[in-house]
Amino acid sequence: MTPSDIDRVQTYLRRLLGSEKIRIVPPARKGLSVEVAVEDEVIGTVHQDNDEGETSYSVHLTILEEDLPPLPRAAAAKRGAR
Repeated sequence: MTPSDIDRVQTYLRRLLGSEKIRIVPPARKGLSVEVAVEDEVIGTVHQDNDEGETSYSVHLTILEEDLPPLPRAAAAKRGAR
């Protein structure tokens, strides 16, 4: 992705999601992924696809189990019963 592509996608995501905290981070070196961050926490990647003259962008978000809040007791009990 070019710097212009990165700026445009960042502007779109900020407007769509209502947060200026969203940043699109260019890769440190060629071959690495373009990252999506909220403040300083990387939450996923952005990929550009060019197909038959049309360009699209996909955002892949990664959520680690350890980053989620704990389950309420009732839900944790049900989950353990499976």
